[in-house]
Amino acid sequence: MLNEKLKDHHIILASGSPRRQSFFKDLGLDFEIRLKPVIEEYPLRLRHFEISDYLAQLKALPFKDDLKDKEVLITSDTIVWHNNKALGKPIDENDAFDMLKSISNATHEVITSVCFTTKTTQKTLSDVTKVTFKNLTDDEINYYIKTCKPFDKAGAYGIQEWIGQIGVTKIEGSYFNVMGLPVHLVYKVLSEITK
Repeated sequence: MLNEKLKDHHIILASGSPRRQSFFKDLGLDFEIRLKPVIEEYPLRLRHFEISDYLAQLKALPFKDDLKDKEVLITSDTIVWHNNKALGKPIDENDAFDMLKSISNATHEVITSVCFTTKTTQKTLSDVTKVTFKNLTDDEINYYIKTCKPFDKAGAYGIQEWIGQIGVTKIEGSYFNVMGLPVHLVYKVLSEITK
C-alpha cells in the first residue's frame, strides 16, 4: 500500500540494524540500505529526546550533499532514559550487568528518534515508551548477558529476547519503539510525504 504511494520516491535507510531493516520490509517498502560511519557523540547538556534527536540528525549529516530529488533518507537512534541519564550500548559484560541491575524493579523510558531528510527538508520525530521490569536476579541478568550478548542494544536488552519475555511486567506505548523503531510514526510520515 505504502509502496504504491511512494513509487515516485526512493527510500534510503541508513541503518545496519537487522530489526529496523525487518520493519521496513514488513511495511512492504522498496528501500535501499546505505551506511556511512558516524561517531555517536552528543553534547552532555542534552537531555531525554534531545539526545536521540541529535544523534538521528547526526547520522544524516554524511549523506546531506549526496541526496537527489525524490530521495528520502531515514536515520534513527534509540536510547534508554533512566534516573535522569541516557543508557547507550554497553561496552562490556560488566557495563551490561550494571545497566540491567539499574533498570531492574523499576520503570524506564525508551526513546527512539527518527529523522527524515530530503534534498531540501529535514523532519525529526521521537516516540517514548515506558517499560517496567520485575526484580531481576543476578543469575537471570548473567544468564541473559552470556546467552544473548546484548552489546548492540541501548540499555543492554532487547524486549523481544528472553529477558523481555521473563522480565517485563508493564509497557506503556509502542512495543516496536522499544525494539528500535516507532513503525506507526514512520508509516504516518511516509504517507504524508506523498500528499
